[in-house]
Amino acid sequence: MSAPFRFPKFFVTNPSPCPYLPGKVERKVFTELSGRHAGELNEALGRIGFRRSQSVAYRPSCIECSACVSVRVLAAEFTPNATQRKMMRKHADLEVTACKPWTTQEQYELLQRYLEIRHPGGGMAEMDESDFADMVEQTPVRTYLVEYREPSKNGKPGKLVGACLSDQQGDGLSMIYSFFDVGPGSRKGLGTYIILDHIIRASRAGLPYVYLGYWVEGSPRMAYKTRFRPLERLGRDGWRRMDEAEHEAAANALPEQLSLPIRGERKRLLINA
Repeated sequence: MSAPFRFPKFFVTNPSPCPYLPGKVERKVFTELSGRHAGELNEALGRIGFRRSQSVAYRPSCIECSACVSVRVLAAEFTPNATQRKMMRKHADLEVTACKPWTTQEQYELLQRYLEIRHPGGGMAEMDESDFADMVEQTPVRTYLVEYREPSKNGKPGKLVGACLSDQQGDGLSMIYSFFDVGPGSRKGLGTYIILDHIIRASRAGLPYVYLGYWVEGSPRMAYKTRFRPLERLGRDGWRRMDEAEHEAAANALPEQLSLPIRGERKRLLINA
């Protein structure tokens, strides 16, 4: 009996400074997603902690550190807290559309404004329109760019205020990268709302999980992911639910004014490879 797809070849990136923990060095293991079984391979790797970036699946493979932990929300069991319920009511008027992975000028301009304010000088700050198109459109799996717009007026689409590149897998939604309006007069809490919206949509579709990428223990800017409970983390013995002590420890590391992006690693990954 032959295997449904050939076992992939894996490669390792060169070591580089860690963007999350000062003084640490990061390294990634990665493989190409190609061919007619790319979706199956991506899902299989996703269950053991890999993430997708264009047509590449990768995961941390650091020599002296294991702080990056894959986390996923149990969508069917999720119950929003009081703050999250308020956020859902506040943004309930937004019109949400799951679009095919094709980019627009409007999306690119929103991304540029987001990066200029939230991540100036970061690894994605110099992305041009071609880079953005590659990030969204180069996908061998079932991918959507979910748009969040102000209410329509006079039959015309409302202002684009948020977007999230997401993969739909057999067991859930994998949030690849989100960006949203953070300029003067912008809605507050859009990053949180986008995650909440994905959790609700996964639950309604009967999908058990929403994959949030990596939670980095000791990194305050990643602690926001533990606000979405119940949360499972991937360890050597597989996925297990995080206990209250772990949630509280992460919450204590969370600054009051922390921004809520879902970080993308695509450009840095491919350069290092």
